[in-house]
Amino acid sequence: MAKRDYYEILGISKSASASEIKKAYRKMAIKYHPDKNPDDAGAEAKFKEAAEAYEVLSDENKKARYDQYGHAAFEGGQGGFGGGGMNMEDIFSQFGDIFGGAFGGGFGGFGGGGQRQARVKGSNMRIRVKLTLEEIAKGIEKKVKVRRKVQADGVTYKTCTTCNGSGQVTRVTNTILGRMQTATTCNTCGGAGQSLDKKPSGSDANGLIVKEETVSIQIPAGVTEGVQLKVAGKGNEAPGKNSIPGDLLVLIEEVQHDTLKREGTNIHYDLYINFSDAVLGTTKEVKTVTGKVKIKIDAGTQSGKILRLKGKGLPSIERYGNGDFLIHVNVWTPQELTKEQKQFFEKMSNDGNFAPSPNKSDKSFFEKVKDMFS
Repeated sequence: MAKRDYYEILGISKSASASEIKKAYRKMAIKYHPDKNPDDAGAEAKFKEAAEAYEVLSDENKKARYDQYGHAAFEGGQGGFGGGGMNMEDIFSQFGDIFGGAFGGGFGGFGGGGQRQARVKGSNMRIRVKLTLEEIAKGIEKKVKVRRKVQADGVTYKTCTTCNGSGQVTRVTNTILGRMQTATTCNTCGGAGQSLDKKPSGSDANGLIVKEETVSIQIPAGVTEGVQLKVAGKGNEAPGKNSIPGDLLVLIEEVQHDTLKREGTNIHYDLYINFSDAVLGTTKEVKTVTGKVKIKIDAGTQSGKILRLKGKGLPSIERYGNGDFLIHVNVWTPQELTKEQKQFFEKMSNDGNFAPSPNKSDKSFFEKVKDMFS
């Protein structure tokens, strides 16, 4: 099923201002908020849909990319929700302040109205994943082992008697300005709204144990060094039956290639040929990030010539197309010659055909560098 247009979801035009976008989202979020629509899956879906639209349109850079490329700009898990990766708690933690006092307080939890029960989120975990250029070119599924905290089998929790499960304690104080009410995190349960009831053997004070688990990570093609991906719900769990696990944050590291150099989406390769091949021409096989290709070296090729294989570089993570594979031809000059070879080149040094004679079409080194970056 195709995604709906973000402007259509919020009922606004493309020329809407930042304040108009915020106002439209607030209206939609309040209309479909879980507290107003308990156990209504349809309303919850529209609530998430509105949050996804606002997450993109409220950010100038993401909005510009969306206006130009549509939903394709955020496919592959980057920038945006990437297909619904955020859950309800993510939405409340990121946009909770936009509701103001519409629901009489903060958003520690949702669903059911009245006294809300706190939902604590576990801590995030961070790992590093190393990728080769070949893996980056195609995208890959990586399976890694992580040690994360999970609730022990048989653990049970009971409602905190101090905060009655809300996770917050309300205090009323008298001031010169009148009676003031403040809400603070419950010290007894740490905001979880629940306390440990039954603690299985081997678990910690919160009823958690460390468990090794294999996690599958889908890495899109074209990622770069330092990109951070999120695997929702694969971080540490938190105590309490209503808690939700944290996320697994994956930092990408690029393995240095032996012969290829990356420049954005372009790949550079130094090809060395001997003097005879440069004079007579030849055919060479070159290994790119997507496989081997045969290239033709024309007779009379000069050292420093750049051959461009269009579209044979790396894909853009933002779906802008593929970069190029640039082959830098270097003519290798022998440093030791036999007597016959030396005599041959001494004879040729006086031959006018061997004298340098560049024409206007032969670009200088600086012109070649300029072309590469233009």
